Amino acid sequence: MPKSKKKDEFPQRVGRNVYPQPEYRFPDVKIGLTYEDSAADFPKPQQAPEGAPNILLVLLDDVGFGWPSAFGGLVRMPTAERLADNGLKYNQFHTTALCSPTRAALLTGRNHHTVHSGVIGELATGFPGYDGIIPKSCATVAELLKQNAYATGWWGKNHNVPDNQTSEAGPFDNWPTNMGFDYFYGFIGGETDQFYPSLFRGTRAVPIPGKPEDGYQLTRDLANDCIDWMRRQKAIAPDRPLFAYFSTGAAHAPHHPPLDWRGRNKGRFDMGWDKYREEIWKRQLEMGVIPKGTKLTPRPEEIPAWDEHTEEQKRFMARQAENYADFLEHTDYEVGRLVDALEEMGELENTLVIYIIGDNGSSAEGTLTGCMNEIMSLNGFQPTFEEMMDRIDEIGLPGTSPHYAVGWAWAGDTPFQWTKQVASHFGGTRNGTIISWPKRIKDKGKVRSQFHHCIDVMPTILEVVGIAEPTTVNGVAQKPIEGVSMAYSFAKENANAPSKRYTQYFEMFGNRALYHDGWIACCRHGRLPWFNVGSADFADDTWELYHVAEDFSEGEDLAAKYPEKLRELQDLFFAEAARYNVLPLDDRFIERADVTLRPSFFYGRKHVTFYPGMVRLPEGSAPKTNNITHTITVDAEVPKGGAEGVLVCLGGDTGGWSLYMQDGKLVYHYNWFDMERYEVISTTPVPEGKVELKCEFANETDVPGGPATVRLFIDGQAVGEGKIEKQVRARFSTESLDVGVDACSPVSKAYADKRPFAFTGTIEKVQFEFGDGNELSPEEKLDVKLKMD
Repeated sequence: MPKSKKKDEFPQRVGRNVYPQPEYRFPDVKIGLTYEDSAADFPKPQQAPEGAPNILLVLLDDVGFGWPSAFGGLVRMPTAERLADNGLKYNQFHTTALCSPTRAALLTGRNHHTVHSGVIGELATGFPGYDGIIPKSCATVAELLKQNAYATGWWGKNHNVPDNQTSEAGPFDNWPTNMGFDYFYGFIGGETDQFYPSLFRGTRAVPIPGKPEDGYQLTRDLANDCIDWMRRQKAIAPDRPLFAYFSTGAAHAPHHPPLDWRGRNKGRFDMGWDKYREEIWKRQLEMGVIPKGTKLTPRPEEIPAWDEHTEEQKRFMARQAENYADFLEHTDYEVGRLVDALEEMGELENTLVIYIIGDNGSSAEGTLTGCMNEIMSLNGFQPTFEEMMDRIDEIGLPGTSPHYAVGWAWAGDTPFQWTKQVASHFGGTRNGTIISWPKRIKDKGKVRSQFHHCIDVMPTILEVVGIAEPTTVNGVAQKPIEGVSMAYSFAKENANAPSKRYTQYFEMFGNRALYHDGWIACCRHGRLPWFNVGSADFADDTWELYHVAEDFSEGEDLAAKYPEKLRELQDLFFAEAARYNVLPLDDRFIERADVTLRPSFFYGRKHVTFYPGMVRLPEGSAPKTNNITHTITVDAEVPKGGAEGVLVCLGGDTGGWSLYMQDGKLVYHYNWFDMERYEVISTTPVPEGKVELKCEFANETDVPGGPATVRLFIDGQAVGEGKIEKQVRARFSTESLDVGVDACSPVSKAYADKRPFAFTGTIEKVQFEFGDGNELSPEEKLDVKLKMD
């Protein structure tokens, strides 16, 4: 007789180590001469393991440990609190310190370098741990759930498609619908405009379904679509479990709350970041989300004190935090709508909800002042207060791409040191996480302090569903899952059980650490996370040592006291680094952002022709047009009475260029991060009938970001010339190249109220001819030091 299962045990794991399952062999069929003397044996529908729960996996973006109210912060997140009251809070859950790497690790249960995602795809290089291509030997949790009869869907951010494979030409191997997801609705890349998002459904680009003035905002749209999908699935197949991965672009920049959510946090952050940390640290201690005796780590000297600023500067930066809080509170509200929908359908009781509040710590990518355009900061340019403060009332509105100041990032990571990108310290890697499963988790409203990592989510799901680790998936032998299940911690009797994760490495941009059995050795390396330019000598690094079993916040450096322990963990780091593809260490940021550093369909081509209908070609998969001489020739026909509209453009309100017709003239507009704009307008009108419109862009320097000259021609006749004093160094935007329209946010404010400003004439074709700057191979370009002013 088999042993009876204990009440709190999870289902016995289904012995399906090879996927897909063998085709049905009709074991009970009887074949006679006709149907009358035959017996049918119809293939049985695939069934999920008995009692398998629905799974709602929520991953927010760029939210530090010290922001959400559920973990003591001032950002009101009642959905997180509700789920925590009905489940468990995890106060030692870790991410990788950056978005793409965390997401790849989360979905595959392997370390980020193992799945070739040691950095974001826009910075990928040709090393095993860094090429940005998740290998087929690391199947996702969605693939395994799908092959065990789950319905699977993904909403929101997908930052795991290789940067050079984001167009509608694919290849689509690393798109969601080829990685185990039946359905995908969201955007591809690190961020998108919340009012004018670059949306895909499946692998097809789709138009924006609304306008901000009518209430449209991306998180709201994603929640609507996810709820519709869940309802349809349960209406059609009520017994089939769901796996819904809700991966918002919020609260990553641009910080865009819906227009009807603006102003809800007015005055709540006037105390500034120093006092915010003190207040939140006290709240965290009172709530018990950090242990008694936890130290509040001091402000690094690189971050200025709040009181060093003028009153006007303080008002400007307080507004940044208010806007971010509006954005994050709205995001939690939309997550609450998903939970409500499950409850209304009677499904919440047997739904495992995993709410990970941030894919890394708070972002310091907004510079010391904050910014109105985060893409400018990521390109290595630092704005000044004087350039921004008169726009205070625009923060968060359509047409801006705002980000708060570094001091707020540090505050949002209370009580820890540092921020996003800094994988050496918990400010970059510690994210509050909540797990709720009413049917099984009975020790409700409690805190769990076992040390865990995002690679532990996949094995947790497999255990609670009852799925064995696979050896082969779709014909590919699988690498071992590197995470460990957290399911043991659900039981009340295991509330204080030792963590089943004993060792974990961390690394990002050379910032590195090694946790082992209650100790952590760490090294913050070189470049600060708000300076995205330059490199530092690894030989100059200094390591620190913390006994985190007793020092929750890494408040007391013991490196000098225990040098042998430090040496032990340093050696263990390099052993783990060699094992998991971490080497070579690489601290470069903007230097790796050039699209020509990676193979593409456009590399090496001197001539490219596009036709009408070519819209939403992502910049990472498009021809390079910055810091390179090129000519654009448009063969068009202007109807009687004239025409207007975009002929071809790249980018959006954060930066880009647009060649268009307006008021009868040919116009070239260059948007340098919405800080400076250059425009050349033809001196003569464009004639009716067939016409050749040409723009010559002459790059004048080898220094990225240097000047250029633009010349306009109509039917071969020069009709305009102008100077571009500054070019964008790396990326214009997170948007696209479009022919005949400006598909997302407008490059030029001149037609912002007319977007997408479709051309009212006829375009036959658009031709690009590329000159200097396109001759170097990707390998040669890697050897070229990026020169900066």
